[in-house]
Amino acid sequence: MSKKIVKVGNIECGADELFLISGPCVIEDESIMMKTAEKLKEVSERLNIKIIYKSSFQKDNRSSVKYYDGPGLDKGVKLLAKVREQFGFPILTDIHYPDQAKAAGDVVDVLQIPAYLCMQTTLMVAAAKTGKTINIKHGQFLSPDNMKHPVGKCLEAGNDNIILTERGYTFGYNDLIVDPRSFYHMNKIGYPVVFDVTHSIRKYGIPSADAKGGAREFLPVLSRAGVASGVDGVFIETHPEPEKALCDAASQLCVYDLEEFMKPILEMHAVEVKYRSREVVLA
Repeated sequence: MSKKIVKVGNIECGADELFLISGPCVIEDESIMMKTAEKLKEVSERLNIKIIYKSSFQKDNRSSVKYYDGPGLDKGVKLLAKVREQFGFPILTDIHYPDQAKAAGDVVDVLQIPAYLCMQTTLMVAAAKTGKTINIKHGQFLSPDNMKHPVGKCLEAGNDNIILTERGYTFGYNDLIVDPRSFYHMNKIGYPVVFDVTHSIRKYGIPSADAKGGAREFLPVLSRAGVASGVDGVFIETHPEPEKALCDAASQLCVYDLEEFMKPILEMHAVEVKYRSREVVLA
């Protein structure tokens, strides 16, 4: 299945080389951001994998007003710019409101549309009009082939620099499940597809600081299944001390474990690329 190659910095998303989106879920203090970036730089060089650094200046879908929601736009993008300047990573961050699009887009390389907001027309159009690459996260409520609708809004706004990210479906109460068929359907839309592994193991309704708020034991099998299904990139949130993270503490991967975690994923990807051209289409 042919698809558009989307250039993000020096990364050709959608080509045969697997890429990684990684970083703390939400922007915390500068030392945590820099420690994470330093280790990610080491992993990138040692494993020869290209990385887009991700962290959110705002998390507006927290389950309580008492929970940390980030430093805000101005302070957040300044710190992300510092990460890019010091380590050379392309930068990705979420936006939640149309009036955040230009200010964030002036600094970062990729604007991410949160899963809950993927059908918000005004937000999508504002993001697309910046000309930046748009990473659209697949809503838990939407069939994968219907991701063509937010894609269409970007295209109508004049932007075809699009990435699609799978992060699981709502399954029963407070749980998510990843259906490998979604990778097939989203690949057919024609843009690079990413698997957000760490968000797919969240247990909703349980505070993210609670150890029961995530199921890390499933990370290896899910990541390998996604890569074997033909994704172009993986999304793995990382933190130096996940248990102390201010958001998604139960699902982020320790950044110091990332190198070993990625080795079998890269091996699986190499096998998948080798046999991709031999794919058989069954009637």
